[in-house]
Amino acid sequence: MARFEIADAASVANGGQAGSAEVFFQLGMKYATGRDVDADLVTAHKWFNLAAMNGNKPAVGYRQELSLEMSSRDVAAAQRAAREWIRTH
Repeated sequence: MARFEIADAASVANGGQAGSAEVFFQLGMKYATGRDVDADLVTAHKWFNLAAMNGNKPAVGYRQELSLEMSSRDVAAAQRAAREWIRTH
């Protein structure tokens, strides 16, 4: 990931700019794998959901794969978080 993309991802994750499908996907990967952050499947699912909604096809599969490891309550929390992010950005 290029340096500017890392800055973009940090800005998006911290409530900054709207971002792109690729930035959302990279954030999903970051939280799914625990790269530079604590692994958090709910947060990863949220970012994959936003990436998928913006046309990132691989995010659909990753989101589905994560869902198999999550409780229905956690999936619902991730979906609420994605809706809230959309509402506020």
